[in-house]
Formats: sequence, structure tokens, C-alpha cells
Amino acid sequence: MSSSASPQSAQILTEEQGLTFPPGFVWGASTAAYQIEGGVHEGGRSASIWDTFSHTPGRVLHGHTGDVACDHYHRYRDDVKLMAELGLKAYRLSVAWPRIQPDGTGPANQAGLDFYRALVDELLEHGIEPWVTLYHWDLPQALEDAGGWPVRDTAHRFAEYAELTQRALGDRVRHWITLNEPWCSAFLGYGSGTHAPGRTDPPAAIRAAHHLMLGHGFATQALRAAAPDHEVGVTLNLYAVSPQTDSPGDADAARRIDGLANRFFLDPILRGSYPADVVADLAGVTDFGHVRDGDLEVVATPMSFLGINYYSRHVVAAPIEGVEPEPYWRAQSSWPGSEQVRFVTRGVPVTDMNWEIDAPGLVEVLQMVHRNYPELPLYITENGSAFVDEVVDGEVDDVDRVAYFDAHLRACHTAITSGVPLRGYFAWSLLDNFEWAWGYTKRFGMVYVDYDSQLRIPKSSAKWYTEVIRRNGLAAQ
Repeated sequence: MSSSASPQSAQILTEEQGLTFPPGFVWGASTAAYQIEGGVHEGGRSASIWDTFSHTPGRVLHGHTGDVACDHYHRYRDDVKLMAELGLKAYRLSVAWPRIQPDGTGPANQAGLDFYRALVDELLEHGIEPWVTLYHWDLPQALEDAGGWPVRDTAHRFAEYAELTQRALGDRVRHWITLNEPWCSAFLGYGSGTHAPGRTDPPAAIRAAHHLMLGHGFATQALRAAAPDHEVGVTLNLYAVSPQTDSPGDADAARRIDGLANRFFLDPILRGSYPADVVADLAGVTDFGHVRDGDLEVVATPMSFLGINYYSRHVVAAPIEGVEPEPYWRAQSSWPGSEQVRFVTRGVPVTDMNWEIDAPGLVEVLQMVHRNYPELPLYITENGSAFVDEVVDGEVDDVDRVAYFDAHLRACHTAITSGVPLRGYFAWSLLDNFEWAWGYTKRFGMVYVDYDSQLRIPKSSAKWYTEVIRRNGLAAQ
């Protein structure tokens, strides 16, 4: 598909019977290792920061852990068969670093590699293209004990791990994602402490963000050197950010949050520089002395694509003097230097995560990236919603999730017809799973999981998505 849509191609994309996506559009679903695999003590796997965090009292709701999760480690063949029945063309999985390198360094653990070789082979036998994410938040605890992402050496260890993994799977895997949502790893893990490893140290969070991006750059170089024809990218969680009013104070609040949520990662990775206004906002937190000469050139190593995870919009307002901002779901300390910005709720429909449903924001995000950054193919690597699901007569009729997917795929189509080079969509998530600090209380899956019996029940959304894939588009509204 070309990077811009002509009026003629727009006619091809839009039909009276519904909306058709470009030929070759990638239809997939995503998961993450710690959220679904279980088997945490098997096959030579060591502890990750999420094992430690989830076993620390008070960190995860109801004391839930990922010890068993969806038991995908033992049930992957059945899960792949289910993916094939649903018609998935691609599957975005993550590789657990502590399965591959239990200590975060040294030779690969062959039992761990064998598991992923078998999983990838199963996918290929069913005609499903594997997209491998190398880091979805499960840092080996040994590396956290050595300082974690705030320490520069972790970036080098990550590149070594990436090279080991590609050496083992590169004959089967051609699509690689280095990091998933480095904002979460840095600012939730080391800023607010609401994610593993649970540290509350804003300067360390800024260093972690830089070293995550540096690790991405080193890993990208290693992957491309080993296999120049492979596709390598990174996944960022991006938000539409709006001021509550057109006042200068609210506009500055929006600038600040857009800066930390979006531009703090987009600019280094795609432009090779940190945004000057965000650096100024952070002057009271860090002097950026951890950034060495040549770092940003490494961070901006050219990629094949950019993955975008989109869930909601941030609406923000200026602080009110003498009034503390209300607690925000990500915690105010997730926004170093801008802790007093107020996050505003608008009274619009929300998901079970209390995230506002805002499909037009996805169009804004896609167009913003396409407009402001170098031309690059884009993929939605996560988009989905948690709702309260009930099994009735053996079925799960999740009509709200169907509506969510439908609205956001229509937003994707709108972006494509405006010229955005969007090449694929990965629904989050294939399975209900361990939802981080929320444990098993939030369900994002298209497939219902009974955590006691491990029974899988495809929901109405899964059957709906199967039809979307079959027709490469959406029915008329």
C-alpha cells in the first residue's frame, strides 16, 4: 500500500456495503508473556520483576499473581488452534526475557528457546505470522537487583538478549518489536511505583526511559545487522491530549502531558532529540546528565515501522492554586515535573478500567504521527477494552466490546483514507488474562478464560472479529 491515499484508492476502500481495508492489511491479536503463560518455575525460567512485585503483599489486587495465568505455557497448541479458527493472520506475542536469559546475561537457556521455537512453529503450521515483542515488562529480577533500567548497563544487556533471541528464532520470525510501552516501564515502574518494580523515584524514571530507548536502539542495530531483511520496530502507547478549555493554563497543561506521554518518546526515536520544552519542564527533576554523546543517534536508529497502542484520550486542565489534584488512575507521580496538572473526566462512556471511550482520538494520534514525524509504516499493535463479561448458557455476548472495536476500526479506516500509512491492526487481547496491578479482575479478551478450569469461550467479539478478517473490512452501519 502506498503511503498516501488517492481519491481513486479511497473509492476502493469505501463501498456501499461497508468499509474495505487495503489488500494485505494485517489482522491480528496481541498478548504478553507474563499475562498468559504461567509456568513461572518451569523450563529454567527465573524470576522477573513482575513475579517479585505480584508476590509482594499489597501490590496487586487480591494478591493475584501470574504463576498460572492462562496456562498458555502448557496449552499453547490449543490456543494456536483457536487463533486459526478465529481466522487470525498474525499473532503478536512477547518473549519472556527470564525464560531466555534467567540472569539477564550469559548464554541462552535452551529450554526457554525450545518453548518459543515450538510456539512459533505451531503458528506457522496454522498460517499465522508471528510478531515477536522482545520486552513486555518482565525484566529478570537479577538485572533489577543490579539497578534495573535506571542503570545504563541494562540497555547493553537487552541488546545481547535480543541478539540471542533472533539467533534462535530468526529463521522463523521476520517481524520484531523491541519494547512495549516504555512510558509504562519507566513512569509506572520507577515513578509512581504502581507497576513492577514498584519504585517511586522520578529521577530514576527519567533515566529508565532513556536507557529503555537506548536499549531499543542497540537492539535494533543488532537485529538489523544479523538480518537486514527483517522488520524491526518499537511500540509506544500514545494518547490524544486535549485541554479542558481554550485558556492558556489549560493549553499549557495539555502541552505538558502530550510532551511526557507522546513526544518524550517519539522525538528521540524518530528525530534523535528530546523535545526542548519537556527538558525544561523536567529541569527540577534531572539535568539529563545521563545522556551521553552519541546516545540519541543510537536511539534514532532507523526502523521498519512504528507500533502504536491506543486506548483513550487525556483531557487535562491547569492546576488550581491551593487545591490538590484528585488522584488519577496512573497516579500523579507518573508525570514528573507536571504533577499538579489535573486530569478531567467528561462524563462520556467508559470501559471497566474507567478509561473514556474516544475513537476519534485514534484518528488524531495516527494523523499527528504521520504529519509530524518521518514517513514510516504504522501498525496498531494494541487496541481494546475491558468490560464486565458474564457467561450465560455457555456464551459471552460482549456487545460493548464489539461496539468499541467497530468504532476504533472505523477510525483506522478514516485515517487510512486521509493518507496515513496504517498497515495493520492487532486487537488487545486474544485472551482474558492477568491485568497487571488489577490481577484477574479486568477482562480485555475476545476469548473468555475461566481461570479455575482454564476453559476458553470465544465471545461475541471474537466471532465478530472473525467476520471482519474474512471480509477485510466492516459491514455498513
